[in-house]
Amino acid sequence: MTIHRSVIISLALVGAASSLAPHASASVVEKSTRVAGVDVQYKVVLPDGYDAAKEYPAIVVLGGGPQTMDTINRTLDNNFRAEAERRGYIVVAPAAPGGALFFEGGERIFPAFLQAVLRDYRIEGAKFHIAGPSNGGIAALHVAALNPDYFLSVTAFPGYMWEPSEKKLLAISKMCVYLYVGENDEYRWHDEMKREAEFLRSRGTVAKYNVEAGQPHRIATLAGDSSARLFDGFEAATQGCRR
Repeated sequence: MTIHRSVIISLALVGAASSLAPHASASVVEKSTRVAGVDVQYKVVLPDGYDAAKEYPAIVVLGGGPQTMDTINRTLDNNFRAEAERRGYIVVAPAAPGGALFFEGGERIFPAFLQAVLRDYRIEGAKFHIAGPSNGGIAALHVAALNPDYFLSVTAFPGYMWEPSEKKLLAISKMCVYLYVGENDEYRWHDEMKREAEFLRSRGTVAKYNVEAGQPHRIATLAGDSSARLFDGFEAATQGCRR
């Protein structure tokens, strides 16, 4: 049922000291840290006119497939970077540590990884949105359920809860939950995703299940200019997630 199994980009650099400047142009920076006994490689998208003294909304993005830096790059380029830079979001995207998917052991880096990000950046309310496609969607729901105090919303496009249980679904019931799946998705996750959305709605959660007409597993209707739909969900979550 599942699909189991860099460099500083676009920086206007002015020497190494530019990373310390209080104001900077939009950039994507590759970083690394050691948490929970493992090395974690990750990328950070900073918005246009980034000011280190200001607070920003933030999104944790988990890649699909093997959750490598290559998949992170594609996901950022297709679904997050341009809109985040324009709307003023920080995006943090870790690769699976040691190749362990974020629902097969890699999730052990949380919440320590989030705490490390909060030390480096001023994040609104010290809470994140979390999102991802395919295996990244599965991982986003799983990580959110294990660390509910850190997240405002969770978005899977597509994805379902890993090893679903009432306890895990209730753990995300105070977040906004956005589930997208292609009408023609060959993996047929539709029924499980719909069940989870219905369960959450029955508990008063803002939980949306969207079938994208004519789309396969990789959903083009949430990419490019249409990635604005993902960000509309993030912004709606700040208005409350209870029906």
